[in-house]
Amino acid sequence: MTISVVKINALTVPEGMGPELEKRFAARAGLVEGSEGFEGFELLRPVDGTDKYLVYTRWSSEEAFQAWTKSQAFAQGHAKAAADAQPGQGHGHGHGHGGPAASGAELWGFEVIQRVEPE
Repeated sequence: MTISVVKINALTVPEGMGPELEKRFAARAGLVEGSEGFEGFELLRPVDGTDKYLVYTRWSSEEAFQAWTKSQAFAQGHAKAAADAQPGQGHGHGHGHGGPAASGAELWGFEVIQRVEPE
């Protein structure tokens, strides 16, 4: 049995910036899908009053995730975020204007030890 690795990026998104963040992620579609070891992506919108969006990715191994973070596609997807960011305000997350859509981020890592899917 292969154990997948899950990376969750918890993005703190200021009030009113959620639609902009979603638009920027949509503009980056296609950059990660061809990466070796990539198994899935989900952008999770908060519905319970929190200001955190979750970016969920699943990888075949930690090495596959690390290779993605060193890839040209990763650099392309994050270059605009860095350009949009203002010092001390986090990163912009991709295409769009008006500075950062997120004011902070935490990267969480997990190993999948049990997974249940419909039959």
